[in-house]
Amino acid sequence: MEEQENLKMSQFLLTKKGGNSMHMTKILIFLALSLVVGVMSCAEQKVEAPTQEGITKNLVPPKAEVKGSVFHVELSDLKIAMTVNIASKEIVETPSLRGNIKITNKSRDVLDIQAVTLEYLDETGKLIPFKPEEKIEKVRAFWEGKRLQPEDITEGSLDVTIPRGAIKERPLGKIEVNLVYVPSPLKREVLILPEKIKIE
Repeated sequence: MEEQENLKMSQFLLTKKGGNSMHMTKILIFLALSLVVGVMSCAEQKVEAPTQEGITKNLVPPKAEVKGSVFHVELSDLKIAMTVNIASKEIVETPSLRGNIKITNKSRDVLDIQAVTLEYLDETGKLIPFKPEEKIEKVRAFWEGKRLQPEDITEGSLDVTIPRGAIKERPLGKIEVNLVYVPSPLKREVLILPEKIKIE
């Protein structure tokens, strides 16, 4: 009788142990499958290396100013921002000229600025044009709705496009600032920054 009970007990323990083994085996298989699926997912989500990079270059000098008969204009913290193809080193999009612009009314009249545009000249004084495929962005009207009293100042940030040719083909020599303002009749003031400007 005692032997039969011992035999049943050992069979119970073996069954129990076998059950636990089976359970553990299932867990291990599940974990192994999870790892395989995880590795396969990683393989499918492979990230490609970037083909383009943003580059910023300082202008030398980074600040320029010019005094006209009506306005005093200062450009400061001037930088060229561009996107370049990493492999070919070619400029991908139209570059940007960024910085700050400050305009002071040096006349005795109240003036209303209508527009500000920039033109880029090479070292010989010739205009560097935009190519047909290039994007042209002009100075945003940060002065809008503000009439400048004598000695009044208006200032804002500068973020405009610059021709690729001013960086690669024909070195930038000067920046011409065109101001259109009122009083009536409409007058136009052209200011040319006298300093020789280079891209560092």
